Amino acid sequence: MANLRVNGQERTYDGDPSMPLLWYLRDELGLTGTKFGCGAALCGNCTVHVNGEAVRSCVTPMSELGGKSVITIEGLSAKGDHPVQVAWRDNRVPQCGYCQTGQIMQAAALLAKTPGPTDAQIAEAMAGNICRCGCYQRIHAAVRAAARGA
Repeated sequence: MANLRVNGQERTYDGDPSMPLLWYLRDELGLTGTKFGCGAALCGNCTVHVNGEAVRSCVTPMSELGGKSVITIEGLSAKGDHPVQVAWRDNRVPQCGYCQTGQIMQAAALLAKTPGPTDAQIAEAMAGNICRCGCYQRIHAAVRAAARGA
């Protein structure tokens, strides 16, 4: 059994300890903002925060989450006004949009740890998140804008 906090709410999980966090969030809690991409932690679509760190929920077993705090895109900001979300809209980042929740969560984790990242730090932090539409220039511009508070 795992006691954890998801988006500020205490939760108890007593199912299969090997179940990936992604499926707990989507299937059991109905938090469908976190997306399935590859199932192997290669694309970043399933990125959430666990104790403030960006993690791939598709390969994070529930057995590792006891006593931890999980934040999903739904919990990043109740009104959708987190600086990264605002920058994403202002910079018109998404094309198809499928990867964007993972991109936003990765960017938010970066800015929480490194409020004024260099272009190299942005590139390094965002490198594990794949955008099939190729919106990388807009993604990086939005991260820079969020860092500036613009």
